[in-house]
Amino acid sequence: MRALRGLPVEHTPVWFMRQAGRSLSEYRAVRARANLFEIVRSPALAAEVTIAPVTRLGVDAAILFSDITVPLAAVGIELEIVPGVGPVIAQPFREPADLGRLRSFEPERDAPYVGDTVRLLVHELEVPVIGFAGGPFTLASYLIEGGPSKTHARTRALMYSHPDLFRDLLAALAGIALASLRAQALAGASALQLFDSWVGVLDPGSYSRNVLPATVSIFDGLRDLDVPTVYFGVGTGELLGRMGTAGSDAVGIDWRVPMEAARARLPSGLAVQGNLDPVVCLAPWDVVRERALRVLRQAGPAGHVFNLGHGVLPETDPETLRRLVDLVHGYGYGQGHLTEPLVRS
Repeated sequence: MRALRGLPVEHTPVWFMRQAGRSLSEYRAVRARANLFEIVRSPALAAEVTIAPVTRLGVDAAILFSDITVPLAAVGIELEIVPGVGPVIAQPFREPADLGRLRSFEPERDAPYVGDTVRLLVHELEVPVIGFAGGPFTLASYLIEGGPSKTHARTRALMYSHPDLFRDLLAALAGIALASLRAQALAGASALQLFDSWVGVLDPGSYSRNVLPATVSIFDGLRDLDVPTVYFGVGTGELLGRMGTAGSDAVGIDWRVPMEAARARLPSGLAVQGNLDPVVCLAPWDVVRERALRVLRQAGPAGHVFNLGHGVLPETDPETLRRLVDLVHGYGYGQGHLTEPLVRS
């Protein structure tokens, strides 16, 4: 929490996006008997999966096991998480009338199991619990495309051809994300992350006109809770300066942008999170170590949470992640500079 607020720390904290996912045998064992939505809707199972990486890897935070599409399903959007594909929408949004299918999200009525899981985790864990929601552009992309897309062509075409409708859709999705995030914080989450993973497909002007206002409304709506927030997207190097004005306490950086360059593009004093390339974790340990230390040196001693530049890959060896946590923890800061390792890894 101190790092997200830009305050001094003895060593850089670390957690991994998708740390409770497919790379852990504990997770695969649970998935063998329940699908993703069944896990999410069972606080006991969701908590079990969330806690596993904290116990096994020694990370400094637990991120709630859930999915960004959970609120959409809870308000009646028919969708399925297809293994190896992702969220698939039964009836994609293609006409102005489709906006009427998207009602407000009421967390305690529509998805009470999410708050129950957060409360259970807060009771069980000593580390902070991170809540999250999907950003408006990414959720809109799934609704419009009908599922994952490499080009987001339909989404961008709607944005260009019907800008008012597009902005109305993003405003509605921002309201859903805000309601979800507030409920998680009120249930006890110590930090919140907004995953607008696919917003990096936009140029800066389109982002500022069509996405930034809805995103600002989310972070403005969280300000009274005094819970630190992180804003993350993939391929957002050209957007970082504008993302830094959205109102979050920290911005997640993907692996394509060096940390020192990201710092230069962001407003002064904003914390950063990231940004080791997830593929590096498949390399020999000496490569992992060298690349991780490069991230630490570039990020500096204040306002940095170590993470990957995107989610943990399924083929990652959890032992590599555990050694990576030890490595990050083993480096302290003396006189504002990275020191020699306190613990050799």
